[in-house]
Amino acid sequence: MEPFTFTSVLWRWPAQDAWRFVTLPEDVSETIRLMSGPPRGFGSVRVAVRVGATSWRTSVFPDAASDCYVLPMKRAVRRAEDLEDGDLVTVTVQPLDS
Repeated sequence: MEPFTFTSVLWRWPAQDAWRFVTLPEDVSETIRLMSGPPRGFGSVRVAVRVGATSWRTSVFPDAASDCYVLPMKRAVRRAEDLEDGDLVTVTVQPLDS
């Protein structure tokens, strides 16, 4: 599966101060949902991610409220890329489970 590049707002999970996410667009979420292998725990899909000069591997998770996947943004990434809540973030996501 080809990588996807998109821009999304960095937001804080309301119930947890420490967790920050970006929401994948509907079309990207749908393609990943259809093309990925069986979901892992919590419906997650493993991905390789790049934001600016920072790359890492993690998982995206389904969000029932938006019907899209959300990508957790680790504190180390936010610091390395100087990202704050509400910032627009350009993300490249490469699904690893297909």
